[in-house]
Amino acid sequence: MEYKDVLDHVERYVERMFSEKESSNLIYHNLSHTEYVAKHAKAIAIHYNLTEDDLFIVQAAAWFHDVGYLSGQENHESKSASLAAEFLRSHQVPAHIIDAVQGCILSTRMPQQPQTLRQQIVCDADLYHLGSDNFQDRSKLMRQEAQLVAGKKIKKEKWRAKTIELLTQHQFHTDYCRNILEGKKQQNLLNLKNEAISNAESTLAAVAQELQTQTATAKDVKKKDKPERGIETMFRISSNNHQRLSDMADNKAHIMISTNSIILSVVLSILLRKLENNTHLIVPTMMLLTVCLITIVFSILATRPSVPSGSFSNEDIEKKQVNLLFFGNFYRMSLQDYQKGMHAMMDDRDFLYGSLIRDLYSQGVVLGRKYKLMRAAYSVFMFGIVASVVAFVIAVILVTD
Repeated sequence: MEYKDVLDHVERYVERMFSEKESSNLIYHNLSHTEYVAKHAKAIAIHYNLTEDDLFIVQAAAWFHDVGYLSGQENHESKSASLAAEFLRSHQVPAHIIDAVQGCILSTRMPQQPQTLRQQIVCDADLYHLGSDNFQDRSKLMRQEAQLVAGKKIKKEKWRAKTIELLTQHQFHTDYCRNILEGKKQQNLLNLKNEAISNAESTLAAVAQELQTQTATAKDVKKKDKPERGIETMFRISSNNHQRLSDMADNKAHIMISTNSIILSVVLSILLRKLENNTHLIVPTMMLLTVCLITIVFSILATRPSVPSGSFSNEDIEKKQVNLLFFGNFYRMSLQDYQKGMHAMMDDRDFLYGSLIRDLYSQGVVLGRKYKLMRAAYSVFMFGIVASVVAFVIAVILVTD
């Protein structure tokens, strides 16, 4: 069997799946991680001089091992194994090879318990980063992904403790990985333990300093109780939500533009040439063209940027009437003037919070305009396409009669 051809199809299929279905929450378990695992799985397999069958099994399992994340984190190994089996069966891969690929994927479930050399290779490739120089960077990505999936912040200390526990309990299964990765893994573990100790000492020192310097009166304490961090969190979350909604509106606009552009292209290239002999289709065709054109115009207007003058005056700063957090208010200004304005804003709490409020309000106004135009585009497209289809049907019936 031509495993190379099948493996090429596997790679393209997995790349397409991540391209089409990848969630913004998958900061770590994405195509980049899959390519990383596949690369190291192949290197380890070549070291052991695996047979052609076994080499294909290891590589196919490495490519498919995390596609299950695209439909949710729960039981992603089983989902990945099912998707792999379905794809390989469609390419006439023998059943015993498919079973072996599924076994390798399922063996990556934590805690890993691989039974065969093939499974050991895939498991070691999956956690290859534990003994690599980029361990810290990948650990940060995993934490960010875990926070997005859980919908809440995970304290750095808690994440560090879990990572130390993982590194302490983990062991590489192949001699190859033990020889080249174990030393660096132990160094990574030592660094984490040192960070934990340093953080604990810093915390104790901060607590001691706080106890020594706490001389505020009851009025001062009440003032300090104001939820500054809560306010900042509110601004950050609101801004992020507005940005996500704006991205969603832009994506919807692009979909409408692409869809209607395709319809226009088809109608202009095929149907218009036949109207001379099918005059009864002129009205429905014009209706369809008009609907597509109006929809495209509304979608373009929804994504069309509006940029302000890009400058502010000293009077604006003194009256606290300018939002320096939006580039449209300063992109024509010199760096010195902008720095002066920013320092004035950062030194004035009311000015700073006022700017944040104005920034949120401006985002909301832009979002309102975008979604209003997108609603109009969708309404035109929905009712227009129905009317066009009905017109085509009526035209055909009248001619037939």
